[in-house]
Amino acid sequence: MLFYEWMDPAMRIAHLPTKLLMIGVLGLCLGGCGQSSEEGSGGTTSSGAGGAASGGSGETTGAGGDAATGGAGGGATGAGGAVEAGVSSGSAGEIVGAGGGGGGAGAGGIGGAGGGSGGGGEATIVPDPSWTCGMPDGIPVPTLGELVFRATLQLGETRDVGTTQFGHRRLLDVKGGTLTGDKIEATFLTGGMELELTLSNGSVELEEINILRANDGTLIYLRSCGVAPAGEAVVRVVPDFEVAESSSLAWLNTGKFAGTRVVDAAAGTVQIDVYDIAEVAVGEPKIQLKDPEGVPNQSWECSTATGARGASVFTESVTLGSSLSVGASKRGTRNIIPITGGTVTGGTLLSGLSGSVLPGGGDYQLLGASTILDARYALSSDDGEIIVVRNCGPFGALVPVFEARADGPYAILNTNAYVSSDPGFASGGVSLTFYERQ
Repeated sequence: MLFYEWMDPAMRIAHLPTKLLMIGVLGLCLGGCGQSSEEGSGGTTSSGAGGAASGGSGETTGAGGDAATGGAGGGATGAGGAVEAGVSSGSAGEIVGAGGGGGGAGAGGIGGAGGGSGGGGEATIVPDPSWTCGMPDGIPVPTLGELVFRATLQLGETRDVGTTQFGHRRLLDVKGGTLTGDKIEATFLTGGMELELTLSNGSVELEEINILRANDGTLIYLRSCGVAPAGEAVVRVVPDFEVAESSSLAWLNTGKFAGTRVVDAAAGTVQIDVYDIAEVAVGEPKIQLKDPEGVPNQSWECSTATGARGASVFTESVTLGSSLSVGASKRGTRNIIPITGGTVTGGTLLSGLSGSVLPGGGDYQLLGASTILDARYALSSDDGEIIVVRNCGPFGALVPVFEARADGPYAILNTNAYVSSDPGFASGGVSLTFYERQ
């Protein structure tokens, strides 16, 4: 028994070393970055005979780009004309709307197809209620707002997890990057994560977790949520920033932003453009995204399941980098411990599991009287499987959520019927064991 296991939670936290306090849970989750020593889709008018539009100078028939999956939609208007409303559905959602007067665009055929410069073309994207990105009424066209910054992320490895209980998961490692805007310049630190989930209907749900350092040394924790209809390469994202309230960049904490995200696989980069949309209204037309029925939804928040410990599943020994503290921000004091590696050893339920903890991600914590640990990372088994982990909660109540290939040897982890030990001391970091939940 470790010396702190008999202490009450308050004493236990007070006696934990910095690294241990930071890593806590190891798993996938949100977090904030700190200040320390170390550093839509789908839209477009479809091809096909668009809706006829009358104008002051004649009649015009609109044409548009091809829609990969969606049906045909409306066309462009003539000078001063109005376009008739149109409705078209596809595999991942539907778009409903009417064209504007005075040469506005007509309702386009979507449904999973499309492609427009704003990720969803000129349509508002309404996410599925399970993944709202903080905008349940819809994410407006970002380019209607004012550009705040442009960022280019440099990618490391892209890891294909396979089809999990939620959909097809890919994990893209971020090894750096730059961000430039009129009011901010920053660099991306190594260890960020891009978590792509493609649902069975083709629509995409995205989570990005990154830490940035501004030119003045301010640390920024950036967690972005994104969605895209099927077939759309441009993901519409909603970034959420955590910056110290004392920083000159504290305006990031309260702004209303949306952006676009595009992967260039050949160049190994991700391009993100973010706009201030505080003055942009949610309007028509709209693309309504719908998740497949009968499939569990991934969650933006930590699991709150409870239960006692049963049989052991596996044990991790995790190595950690230097802590990064954002400081006091909008949700509390955010502290981050980067994950740099580690080992995995099977337990009673998965005795055959062995492998490594991949470098990247970290434990993103909110420190306080009820400190919440929230770790995001991935494991690589010796037989070639990737397991995504999110482990979070307060001390004494950590709950992991795993994602493994549904037809793979570790699919039992997808039942999410597990609990985690608190972190214990290990060489260069911490150790923890996962158990079957009873």
